[in-house]
Amino acid sequence: MKSSIFLILAALLSAETYAQQTPAVDFTRLEAEVAINPSKKVVSGTIIYEFDIFEQVDSIFIDAQKMDFSEVLLNGKPVPFGSDQNKFWITGSFSPAQDQQLQLKYSAKPAQTMYFIPKKPEGAGQQDYQMWTQGQGKYTSHWLPSFDDPTEKLEFDLSFIYPSEKILISNGELLKTQKLNDSLTRWEYDMVHPMSSYLVAVAAGDYDVLTESENGIPLHFYYPQGMENLVEPTYRHSEFMMDFFEKETGVPYPWQNYKQVPVRDFLYSGMENTGTTIFSDIFLVDSIGYIDQNYVNVNAHELAHQWFGNYVTAGTPEDHWLQEGFATYYALLAEKEIFGEDYYYRKLFKTAEELKQLSDQGKGEAVVSKYASSLTYYQKGAWALHILNEKIGKAAFDRGVKNYLEKYKYSTATTGDFITEMEAASGQDLSGFVKDWLQQSAFQGTEALESLKRSPFIQKYLEVAAAKPLAISEKRQLLRTALSFPVNDYLGQEAVLQLGLEDPVEVADLYKKAFSSGNLFTRQAIAFSLQEVPQQLKTEYESLLNDDSYLTQEMALYNLWMSFPVDRERYLRKMEGTEGFLDKNLRTLWLALNLATAGFEMESKGEYIKELRGYTAPHKRFQLRQKAFEYLYQLNAFDEESLDNLNDAAKHPNYRFREFAKQLLKTLQETEVRGSN
Repeated sequence: MKSSIFLILAALLSAETYAQQTPAVDFTRLEAEVAINPSKKVVSGTIIYEFDIFEQVDSIFIDAQKMDFSEVLLNGKPVPFGSDQNKFWITGSFSPAQDQQLQLKYSAKPAQTMYFIPKKPEGAGQQDYQMWTQGQGKYTSHWLPSFDDPTEKLEFDLSFIYPSEKILISNGELLKTQKLNDSLTRWEYDMVHPMSSYLVAVAAGDYDVLTESENGIPLHFYYPQGMENLVEPTYRHSEFMMDFFEKETGVPYPWQNYKQVPVRDFLYSGMENTGTTIFSDIFLVDSIGYIDQNYVNVNAHELAHQWFGNYVTAGTPEDHWLQEGFATYYALLAEKEIFGEDYYYRKLFKTAEELKQLSDQGKGEAVVSKYASSLTYYQKGAWALHILNEKIGKAAFDRGVKNYLEKYKYSTATTGDFITEMEAASGQDLSGFVKDWLQQSAFQGTEALESLKRSPFIQKYLEVAAAKPLAISEKRQLLRTALSFPVNDYLGQEAVLQLGLEDPVEVADLYKKAFSSGNLFTRQAIAFSLQEVPQQLKTEYESLLNDDSYLTQEMALYNLWMSFPVDRERYLRKMEGTEGFLDKNLRTLWLALNLATAGFEMESKGEYIKELRGYTAPHKRFQLRQKAFEYLYQLNAFDEESLDNLNDAAKHPNYRFREFAKQLLKTLQETEVRGSN
């Protein structure tokens, strides 16, 4: 564990991930009681830090963003302290000593990292919130005085005071809850092993929980109250994945338990907080939604991080792939067991295409680098591990990974440390691999293709894909074979996408074969690629409205509505009352199409536009709000309230949604200017 002692000059510098520190002090434990007031969006608390001093120093720093401090005691005695917008420090003459204790009180109004998501409309009484945190990239030090440097690891034992009507979840084992009064409850959590501050998490809301056990590890599956029907399809394969990763790494799950918590308006798909993954509630799905938008990949990725990133953390920014590349690769290994080898090789093929295209444009990046893209850290990193596994053999690969994890457990490691273990396990010199796959900016497309060709499926897929530029007369039989029962998910999709380049009437026989395949993904490819539906395929296309896929139903409804105006009322009546995912993809489309259908349900138009505008409100999940904004723009149906809601969206914490709102506001303003000229 590295120190949190900085030179005095460091106080003048902004905090950076992996900040350079001296080895003078080692913080080992943080015990805190944190009171969170969601209505005021403030936190306050008392913290006790335990640390060792190894050499004479005159100041000790802790990362703390825009916080106020009081009652600062070192070993029970007042000590001079200071703070600025980024850090807190104590000053003096500190000699080497063990088991030091620093105690302080603090308060803050977090500008980021801790988020309070409204659940009620404005003016509907006292506001109700869902609260959650996101430490990585946002810094836990905005709500808890801690350490932005991820190599600084310590044990966190946290207690929280929070409104009693909510369920609060954090890292570690819940030791007890204590009702303090009619409105507040204290939640006490205990961690056993050290971790980085960016992995500290807390979430609170209206939750129920299903608890299972795998290999003696308690698995807690949280879900919003009233959504019991979504638990099984959402968390499907979770127990298998825990068992798989323990066997694949050879290392038991390293934490006390594993919790998964869906939250609204999350910044990313998921975050691997130690033993407490927080993920976007858009992945809460029923059995139909599972087909299109399941949580399996995110679930596997964040669970893999419990070993790669949490148990062993990257030692420098250049080593970030040791976290993301490993989590991506091991998640893909788990998915191979769940969905099959064809799925595994198809995902590798698709990412190889992306990486090769980037490389050919001269934009390739080395895996071991400080400012690489997610595509490089995640996908190129995973490809490097795939190649390494093939190069040295699975037995040596598994042995090397196990040794690496055990040697650097609860600590940090570099790429060099990992390669040393793999060379020892395999008896091979891996300098060539390091040069080609970790240090080279160009993607090794030829070697990747040779690896992919080991898969019979990829050989067949390449044969079908290679036919894309051919005339239909030259490839008709090849496509017919690809669409013959039993249809491979991916070959069927590729065949249909090639049909989309032809006159649909001329290939109607092949389309009908694709329709009759019974393969959901092949049929879905028709919905997405055949947008102008010919009369000859109308009956078959209408059958897509019955598929167990919300995405297929959505595209089919829109394309049929556009292609056959005389049947619009029939399509709308058939799909009335369907909602789709939690973002109401089908309901919002249905409302927009209804409003655009002249002469249909005229008496209800006012009710429907009110419903669509209502979905833009700040207490609605951002994915639903975005759909509603898009449809209102297409219908030219914004009113004053929905415009206010769009302005509110332009300040949303989710970056992509915020930028969408800003761009739409700009477009509306430009349209208004053009209209006034």
